[in-house]
Amino acid sequence: MPSPVILLVDDEPQVLSAVERDLRRHYRNEYRFVRAASGAEALEATRQLKLRSDPLALFLADQRMPGMSGTEFLIEARKLYPEAKKVLLTAYADTEAAISSINTIGLDYYLMKPWDPPEQKLYPVLDDLLSEWISTVQMPYDGIRVAGTLWSAASHQARDFLSSNQVPYQWLDIEKDAQARTLVEAVDKDLSHLPAIIFPDGSTLLAPDLRTLAAKVGLITQATKPFYDIVVIGGGPTGLATAVYGTSEGMRIALVERYATGGQAGASSMIENYLGFPRGVTGSELARRATTQAKRFGTEIITGVEATGIRVDGSYRHVTLSDGNELSCYAVLLATGVLASLLDVPGLEALTGAGVYYSAAVTEASHYRGQPVFVVGGANSAGQGAIFLARYASKVGLLVRRAWLDQSKYLRDQIAATENIQVHFSTEVAAVHGQRRLERITVRNSETGATQELPAAAMFIFIGARPHTDFVADLVERTPEGFIVTGEDLFHDGRRPKGWTLKRDPYMLETNVPGIFAAGDVRHGTISRIATAVGQGGMVVSFVEQYLKTV
Repeated sequence: MPSPVILLVDDEPQVLSAVERDLRRHYRNEYRFVRAASGAEALEATRQLKLRSDPLALFLADQRMPGMSGTEFLIEARKLYPEAKKVLLTAYADTEAAISSINTIGLDYYLMKPWDPPEQKLYPVLDDLLSEWISTVQMPYDGIRVAGTLWSAASHQARDFLSSNQVPYQWLDIEKDAQARTLVEAVDKDLSHLPAIIFPDGSTLLAPDLRTLAAKVGLITQATKPFYDIVVIGGGPTGLATAVYGTSEGMRIALVERYATGGQAGASSMIENYLGFPRGVTGSELARRATTQAKRFGTEIITGVEATGIRVDGSYRHVTLSDGNELSCYAVLLATGVLASLLDVPGLEALTGAGVYYSAAVTEASHYRGQPVFVVGGANSAGQGAIFLARYASKVGLLVRRAWLDQSKYLRDQIAATENIQVHFSTEVAAVHGQRRLERITVRNSETGATQELPAAAMFIFIGARPHTDFVADLVERTPEGFIVTGEDLFHDGRRPKGWTLKRDPYMLETNVPGIFAAGDVRHGTISRIATAVGQGGMVVSFVEQYLKTV
């Protein structure tokens, strides 16, 4: 945290230099000094300091300045730094204005010119004011700040992206925080480009796309090598396992992740049945550890772009990215996992990100403290989300389409033991309602057809997923549902897949295109467990090593 600032404003250069000289003599080891020759210049300097989240302890402003008086400047400046002490420099003729400012703007003191000797007329006054400021002020957050509204889908996405990528930030709700609103208005006057993401150096991004945001926070968005042994597409447990085991064996690996490493597992509020964590582990912590491990071994993780196609050129494979670049390699792993299935009910699309979320329970839960929320789904991810939300919400309604919970026993037991979770079996969402945010939902009992409208502050959807494989639909063999077929499942009537030219059979995790592998949830027949995903990710490395011997 930089030293607090004392901001000096006077249109007379000689006076400005004199007051700075005297203040430096006494406060140079504890404070920084910013000078301005007019109220307008000082106001802009104040805005820049606020953008950088610099602490500002004291305004010392001349009252009689052309264009903007000291009082007028302090009226505007205190909107940005209301805790800063405010002192006017006045001539004898301005004392009335200074006295009236004590009531109108909460002026802390006024000093008559000249203030000699400063040891008697300047330092004692400022010592008291600064001592009071230090004892009461809360030092500003000096990291990344995200300013927007809770009901903005773009604000939600930015916050979720930063959280998922383990990037610390402070959330500023401009509807509840007048200072935050004033800060954003300084860079986006009509508040039409939310969120505003403010960085410690004072720079700002307005409603950035994820690739721009990723680059700004220091994530890698472009490849640094001309060629790789393996390009891994997808940064869930499968892709991270391949990255860790492969790079630890000396392979050159690039991992392409369009959003954040961890995948669906990374968004889980608590994983309690993964080997080696007897007390459970959050998905974000597991993702952080695996990501750190992969990077330590040398994996290059490229974030904010996605694979849009694969081109085969002899023994080489070229992965096309959404930014137009290509990654060249010997082998490709398709570990893209699955995308959340969309719930199709009236009113939902308009409220997505404004009270309606696909998973995201960890990011949003604390905003719904003491309010009723709903979780849609009956599998493990829905159960984990409900248990986590129950820490904050007054009541969690778990809406299950079937007449039973398709969850691990430990989750069923926890749900039964959690008093503020109510399970609604054979229940579907029929509609959602609200103006700027979710306010109510209509549910329907699938057995009786009866409907009921319930108040709802938020709804979190965990209704299954679909494989993310459309970008390779014309290249690899898939099931009608979109899962990728590999290994023995590629044989038809005992014959190898069409177009297969090699003398050997496809490896267990290999697709119908030699050198292109698939593992994890995206693969046909896979059991959806983190342990399975990690195991297959490790197996891919062995198969690629065998494949590379034939290239």
